[in-house]
Amino acid sequence: MCVESPPPPPPPAPGRAQRPSSSTMALAFCGNENNSAAYNVDKGVLNNGCFVDALNVVPHVFLLFITFPILFIGWGSQSSKVHIHHSTWLHFPGHNLRWILTFILLFVLVCEIAEGIVSDGVSESRHLHLYMPAGMAFLATITSVVYYHNIETSNFPKLLIALLFYWTLAFITKTIKFVKFCDNGVGFSQLRFCLTGLLVILYGMLLAVEINVIRVRRYVFFKTPKEVKPPEDLQDLGVRFLQPFVNLLSKGTYWWMNTFIKTAHKKPIDLKVIGKLPIAMRALTNYIRLNEAFEAQKNKRSPYPQGSKSIWCALCCAFGRPLILSSTFRILADLLGFAGPLCISGIVHHVGKGNNTIQPQMKILGVFFISSQEFLANAYVLAVLLFFALLLQRTILQASYYVAIETGINLRGAIQTKIYNKIMQLSTSNMSMGEMTAGQICNLVAIDTNQLMWFFFLCPNLWAMPVQIIVGVLLLYYLLGISALIGAVVIIVLAPVQYFVATKLSQAQRSTLEYSNERLKKTNEMLRGIKLLKLYAWEHIFHSSVEETRQKEMTSLKAFALYTSISIFMNAAIPIAAVLITFVVHAHLTGNADFSPSVAFASLSLFHILVTPLFLLSSVVRSTVKALVSVQKLSEFLSSEEIGEEQDKCSEPRSADNHSKYQVVPLKVVNRKRPAKEDWNNYSSHMRRPVNITEDDFCVKITNGFFTWTPEGSPALSNIDIRIPQGQLTMIVGQVGCGKSSLLLATLGEMQKISGNVFWNSSIPDSETGEDVSPEKETAVDAEIRKRGSVAYASQKPWLLNATVEENITFESPFNKQRYKAVIDACSLQPDIDILPHGDQTQIGERGINLSGGQRQRISVARALYQKTNVVFLDDPFSALDIHLSDHLMQEGILKMLREDKRTIILVTHKLQYLPHADWIIAMKDGTIQREGTLKDIQKSESELFEHWKTLMNRQDQELEKETIIERKTVLERKNLRRTMYSREALLKDDEEDEEEITESDDDDSLSSVLHQRAKMPWRACGKYLSSAGVLLLPLLVLSQLLKHTVMVAIDYWLAKWTSDAISAKSELEQKNCSVSQEFNHSRYSRVFSVLCCLGIILCLVTSIAVEWTGLKVAKKLHYCLLNKIILAPMRFFETTPLGSILNRFSADCNTIDQHIPATLECLSRSTLLCVSALAVISYVTPMFLVALLPLAIICYFIQKYFRVASRDLQQLDDSTQLPLLCHFSETVEGLTTIRAFRYEARFRQKLLEYTDSNNIASLFLTAANRWLEVRMEYIGACVVLIAAVTSITNSLYNHLSSGLVGLGLTYALMVSNYLNWLVRNLADMEIQLGAVKRINGLLKTETENYEGLLSPSQIPQNWPDRGEIQIQNLSVRYDSNLKPVLKHVSAHISPGQKIGICGRTGSGKSSFSLAFFRMVDTFEGRIIIDGIDIAKLPLQTLRSRLSIILQDPILFSGTIRFNLDPEKKCTDSMLWEALEIAQLKHVVKALPGGLDAIVTEGGENFSLGQRQLFCLARAFVRKTSIFIMDEATASIDMATENILQKVVMTAFADRTVVTIAHRVHTILNADLVIVMKRGVILEYDKPEILLEQEDSVFASFVQADK
Repeated sequence: MCVESPPPPPPPAPGRAQRPSSSTMALAFCGNENNSAAYNVDKGVLNNGCFVDALNVVPHVFLLFITFPILFIGWGSQSSKVHIHHSTWLHFPGHNLRWILTFILLFVLVCEIAEGIVSDGVSESRHLHLYMPAGMAFLATITSVVYYHNIETSNFPKLLIALLFYWTLAFITKTIKFVKFCDNGVGFSQLRFCLTGLLVILYGMLLAVEINVIRVRRYVFFKTPKEVKPPEDLQDLGVRFLQPFVNLLSKGTYWWMNTFIKTAHKKPIDLKVIGKLPIAMRALTNYIRLNEAFEAQKNKRSPYPQGSKSIWCALCCAFGRPLILSSTFRILADLLGFAGPLCISGIVHHVGKGNNTIQPQMKILGVFFISSQEFLANAYVLAVLLFFALLLQRTILQASYYVAIETGINLRGAIQTKIYNKIMQLSTSNMSMGEMTAGQICNLVAIDTNQLMWFFFLCPNLWAMPVQIIVGVLLLYYLLGISALIGAVVIIVLAPVQYFVATKLSQAQRSTLEYSNERLKKTNEMLRGIKLLKLYAWEHIFHSSVEETRQKEMTSLKAFALYTSISIFMNAAIPIAAVLITFVVHAHLTGNADFSPSVAFASLSLFHILVTPLFLLSSVVRSTVKALVSVQKLSEFLSSEEIGEEQDKCSEPRSADNHSKYQVVPLKVVNRKRPAKEDWNNYSSHMRRPVNITEDDFCVKITNGFFTWTPEGSPALSNIDIRIPQGQLTMIVGQVGCGKSSLLLATLGEMQKISGNVFWNSSIPDSETGEDVSPEKETAVDAEIRKRGSVAYASQKPWLLNATVEENITFESPFNKQRYKAVIDACSLQPDIDILPHGDQTQIGERGINLSGGQRQRISVARALYQKTNVVFLDDPFSALDIHLSDHLMQEGILKMLREDKRTIILVTHKLQYLPHADWIIAMKDGTIQREGTLKDIQKSESELFEHWKTLMNRQDQELEKETIIERKTVLERKNLRRTMYSREALLKDDEEDEEEITESDDDDSLSSVLHQRAKMPWRACGKYLSSAGVLLLPLLVLSQLLKHTVMVAIDYWLAKWTSDAISAKSELEQKNCSVSQEFNHSRYSRVFSVLCCLGIILCLVTSIAVEWTGLKVAKKLHYCLLNKIILAPMRFFETTPLGSILNRFSADCNTIDQHIPATLECLSRSTLLCVSALAVISYVTPMFLVALLPLAIICYFIQKYFRVASRDLQQLDDSTQLPLLCHFSETVEGLTTIRAFRYEARFRQKLLEYTDSNNIASLFLTAANRWLEVRMEYIGACVVLIAAVTSITNSLYNHLSSGLVGLGLTYALMVSNYLNWLVRNLADMEIQLGAVKRINGLLKTETENYEGLLSPSQIPQNWPDRGEIQIQNLSVRYDSNLKPVLKHVSAHISPGQKIGICGRTGSGKSSFSLAFFRMVDTFEGRIIIDGIDIAKLPLQTLRSRLSIILQDPILFSGTIRFNLDPEKKCTDSMLWEALEIAQLKHVVKALPGGLDAIVTEGGENFSLGQRQLFCLARAFVRKTSIFIMDEATASIDMATENILQKVVMTAFADRTVVTIAHRVHTILNADLVIVMKRGVILEYDKPEILLEQEDSVFASFVQADK
């Protein structure tokens, strides 16, 4: 029952408390009321409030007058000079404190201005003195800090005296004001009193800071000022990373990055531009820090030196402090984040009440005072507070990220250095016995150190998240009561599900990785053997094999995509579900609850805040688990065996007579872990003295040595007693596996010693001692072994650096041209160097060109020859060399260069014919020394052995007759190399040209166009990507995204309408004074709300699935097209494109398209649409906002434009600097013994530090650039919030906008600030990732071979060619339409069944002749007719499948022998065995496990070169074709086998046409016809007998030369 109450009096117009007419509203400093107490000075001038305020203006005016001229004059003179270099920067004492106090002071002054304006809004006239002094103080404070900054950068402290006066005056005047307030009874309940008190404290503290500067720097009032130098980093002009040195404001906003990011737009960023790392961040500094922490841990826990616990402790001890700082920042920022929802709640609440200012009660000194409650009840004040809270929160948050990431990067550098130092001391057995593979170590460096780095990035979340969740839930409870807890429970219950999905995701990723590795292996093999595949028409077989693996990979990619989409869906749907449940329950459970817009939108914002930590939770937990595993691995690695460490394992003393046991029963000892160290130190002291006195001419001496590889295993060398004479050539001989190499390594200290001693004659004057690096723990025995100097050691398996040929030979020694020439000549490297594209400056090793075994070995030996060490160890240097090269090396290199220099040489060899050169011979057998002495000694005492050697020597002399074979092989190697080089070089040229385009700055046009290209988004690639998705998916993708965001906005809009209606209904009821019977009916609203929310959740699912589905479809399509294009591309394409770059398209780029682009695309579209919808909502609520939007949008555009270019360059730098670092690790692991023999540990450590630092500085700059962007975007977001708040408050007060819509606008404005930087970051990522699409697209434009023929299959006889008659008519051939012809007008006729031999010098066109049959080259004139059909009319597949060829380089594929002989599965077993028998391989294959199904490893590495060539022959026999072409097919087979083959070809192929391209003429002496070619023309064409009779025939001269 309602009773009409009398209408309330109309409320006063908002913001204008009843005032006299505005004509009297003139401005006056003290106000102009008629009864003005303002000018009343009866009680003394200081008791007049207005006068005191005027007095407060004085200091500020003083400062502005003093500093402005100094600033202008100072600045003017500075800018006329060159920009002052930052080496003059230094921070005065209390630098950071001064900045913090200044910021607080500015904030308090803003509050004072606001308080003055609000309290003055009540009085009848304007009182300027309430806010003008504060405004002047604000200006003066800004001036003071600008002035201070300039003084600091120019290091001129005397000028600070002005600030000293200013702080003193300000402090005194504020204190007077404060005292007067106290006298007049103003207390803490008044806000102005509190603000004045704060200002007194702040001015006092700033005065104290200023006095402290005088105390420390003594620049005034002291006789001797203190000289201070800037930090040494800044004196070094190479440091460009200024974050640690700039002032606090620049640190917080990354202002110093501006110039850097601008220059990035003008020219590409490289390592020169980013300069050096500051000292505190260098790997060495951090390594020392970490190591000290490790040592401290060791001293604490002496019994267990290393477990993962102690590693954690050491890490926390070394890098804990910055992490605590980062976590503190993080928690502060999170707490400040709650200001948003609270301010929204306040603003909406007050707007709903009409923002009426309460009439203040207090009037003292003629002006009104207000309390802080009254102050905060003003919506405009809240808007400004929200703005400041946002600015501070974002700045602190970015600082927290930056500190955490910087710590992570420092930690990674330190751990990598620690691992490297450990590698340098790893015992060799660990490596060779497979306890630690190179792969594991590289994983440790590449993966585990990064895992730890990531863990440190995410670490602050571990402490910040719980705080954030607890505070969020408490606030929700305060706003909504019990229903909030229900919503929070929904979110928290779904967190474990998220974790489950995340683990599933990583599993799917792992299985995808396995399949993609398998696919890459197959692709790699396919590309390496592409020539063979084309010649045999087997493309389809390998294509389907790769596709099959790709199918498996796609299956696991589907799982990956499914879980990704679930994860995306949950991220989007959980907050909707939580909000739905909470609000519906709240509206229905608590009937008369306060369901106002202020509550609803504040809780909506809180839900948005709460969801973030819960998403992060799964990744943080995963990262923590991974970090624990990584530390476990690290601790296992760091506690593995070290070299020369066996002595300090056990220390119970034993008497010296133990030694006798050793000599008698060497094998029993093995089971003892290791003998004690004292024991054989005593022993050595007995031994050493007499030795040194008697004979001082030895270089190394081992007495009584027992050596083993593994601590537990039996000794590999026993009873070793040798003496190696100084300055002479010692040879070590013996059968394979008798311990020759082990003896060298034992001498170098690489093996574990069981007993005995190694003495190095330390009196050797070493011409170039390797820098002696004191290792981390030096033991007595170490000290003894370490007496040896540097030893030039060439290991059996050549080890090359990833550097130029010259760097590999000089190996860090100073370059001496004469010596270098001599070494290259001795190793006969000149012809090889001439072939290389850049001579001896060609990069070899992992990138660049792969050399043959012989070339590698000669470079490795050249390195040993070039060094100036006194001792040279050569381990079987002749193994991969032919006889000529070996002899040359022996004479010129070893005998001339080394022995004549009186250097001690130890040579391990199998070539016994060199024994007569030896001064001293050591013969080994089964790990013991069989005999040592000169050749004469051995001839006398061991005649049997001598005779045995002699027979072997004879056999080796017979090999001399076969020298031609091997020599040819070398020439052939060079020739092959030249072929690959030619194509590589063309490509290298292309690359260089690309680079030149960018670097030539004088050519402005090209430069500007390149830069324009760099700044453009690759829209075309994006279009290509999306168009690959197909007609159905693309509209689905776009529509679902748009619909989803529309529904999201609708949900929030409906919430605004619901709450506005509810509150207006409530206020109507209150006005009518009703009883509570007429409840507001929530059910209609909640129904619509529920429907909308459910629709939103469904759409979230649809969009997330659509994105991932699109990704899958595109990935599948692009890979399929790419594989098709590549496998059908002409041969020329493979000769001109490096294999690596094609493989990269299949590996890295496909991976990007498979896994990264869909996620980035989803993120990008989400953040873009969220920003757009938010801006649309705000503009709808307050159209005035659009005016302010324009300048912000322009600023935004330029920021992202500049950022994207810099970010891309830095990202590439970060990736490209990682590669050399990882290569350096794997190189070191492989060449460990060589590095230690040379004593080059220090140099390699230095290199590592350089690589690590360059990688770290790229990462740091990338981080700083990301922070630079985020801070700017967050500030723009804060401006959006401020403008939206002010415009919507004004709109609401004057145009009666409903409070629900104000809440809606503000909630969305807060979202913009969150999503703006995501938008730009994703845009930058997308741009980098679309590069992959662009590159693949480039390859898709390749022209394929024309596989279609003019004849249909029915027109071609089934068994063509059945006779094998070949007519060549006027044939001209070239490799490419823009190259010279390689065959010119060649004509010939070959009858069925004839055997033809073709010969000629290298490059005469022999091989091109054979390729012309298969249409592998471009025939532009003439034709080839086989059995009456012109081959140009045949489909390629048909033509190539009906001919057979054997190539000169044997190619085998991984798989079974059966697959290699007959991949088409056409033949029976008996046919295969027959082919193997013809090829002399039957017995070899029979002996293998599995026979025909025996496994062939990649590239056929498990067979010798000769055997591989025979398999290729067998493969050709299996194809029973009537035409058979052999292209120099017997190059790598020895004479005997070759003779057999010739017979086979003559008998087994009696009825087939055989074309043999010969490099050894005697192989074609019994051919029916011989063709001699020269420069693409036929010189001679006749039977061999006829040609041999002609004296002047070229063929005859060839045969003569071949004898």
